[in-house]
Amino acid sequence: MSTKPPSGTRDFLPSDVRRREYVIGVVRQVYERYGFEPLETPAFENIETLLGKYGEEGNKLIFKILKRGEHESSGEADLALRYDLTVPLARVVAQYQNELPRFFKRYQIQPVWRADRPARGRFREFYQCDLDTVGTTSPLVEAEQMSAVAEILTRLGFQDFVIRINHRAILSLLLTKATLPPSQHSDALVVLDKLDKVGRDGVSKELAEKGVSESGRDALLKWMGAGERADWLDWLERELDAADHPAFLNLRQILDVSRRTPAGERFRFDPSLARGLSYYTGAIMEIAVPDLAGSLGGGGRYDNLVGMFLGRELPACGFSLGLERILVVMTERQMFPTSVVRGGVDVLVTIWSHDTREESLALASELRRAGLRVDLYPEADKIGKQFKYASARTVPFVAILGDDERARGEVAMKDLRSGDQTSVSRAEAASYVKSRLDG
Repeated sequence: MSTKPPSGTRDFLPSDVRRREYVIGVVRQVYERYGFEPLETPAFENIETLLGKYGEEGNKLIFKILKRGEHESSGEADLALRYDLTVPLARVVAQYQNELPRFFKRYQIQPVWRADRPARGRFREFYQCDLDTVGTTSPLVEAEQMSAVAEILTRLGFQDFVIRINHRAILSLLLTKATLPPSQHSDALVVLDKLDKVGRDGVSKELAEKGVSESGRDALLKWMGAGERADWLDWLERELDAADHPAFLNLRQILDVSRRTPAGERFRFDPSLARGLSYYTGAIMEIAVPDLAGSLGGGGRYDNLVGMFLGRELPACGFSLGLERILVVMTERQMFPTSVVRGGVDVLVTIWSHDTREESLALASELRRAGLRVDLYPEADKIGKQFKYASARTVPFVAILGDDERARGEVAMKDLRSGDQTSVSRAEAASYVKSRLDG
């Protein structure tokens, strides 16, 4: 019997959990400082809640749950694991519309599931860190959300990220100008969204397979390069003969109001950005870093989605940070603070002999009361074995209560990082460790 977890999922060992909790802590702190409030929803939804919200490609990736009990033999599904956190939010807004404020700002950090093909940074079970604002079309929403995301990434140590931005209405205009019939628009958007993964030749090949004409493919790929120009908005607006088009005006507003936020200098227009999900209606954004196929997060405006549940239009906009990809990049680049990497224990208290167990237990309690993370070796073992155990757990300090130390009211503290050992008074043991932990 294999002991590996299912493909596309992972077990999280202590070091993994520490890294995850560190990133989640930064995300949660910033989200709350921007006025977003927490929300949680069930791991699974009624299947009709999810189907039809993500486009044909998305529908194929939904993990369906078969009916149970006497209906099991039917092979039909009535529930499904949530695909993202946005559609559940839309359902919640419709369900609790009379209990929520006029402008509902929520954040949600929970796992989602997709029956996707696993790859580097892509899993079948993964966490999303969402923030959304419901109830207004103001461009200040996009500006604030991207400001929060930029602040999070900067605090985590990212310096080379950019915020790719585009607009679904501009994409529709591009497809129309390239003479693609409306029936091909949805498939074309899914293909264009792969440009950074499969390249221009790969996109051209897939468009051809979808029935897009050669002239249409050439026109689209020409416009996809507009983001390399300094005057991209003006150039593309002239190319498309779209003076005063609302989508271009909206992008300019977002960029203008973002100028003095942490996101202001990070924006890069990218006509190839499509965001394959079908519910987007306005500005769309993604976070890109070098050497990563895919993004660290994405989102955009979806003014029609809530209306599917509510029965009336209600504007909304959101963004989702991909926790797993952030962790992959930060681990590869060694971006985590020493306190996160070195382990979850500050001091190991040793057992000198069977008769001194209670004294060691008391010392461990004293150090914990002082705020330190303390492990107590459970047996009266050879001191060398206790040191080896501490080293294997990357514990920086070992506390020793030998006969001489106890007689003097002291504790011997050994720093396993440097090899130095010093005896300090028992009352000063905690402050001694604290002063050297980050040294």
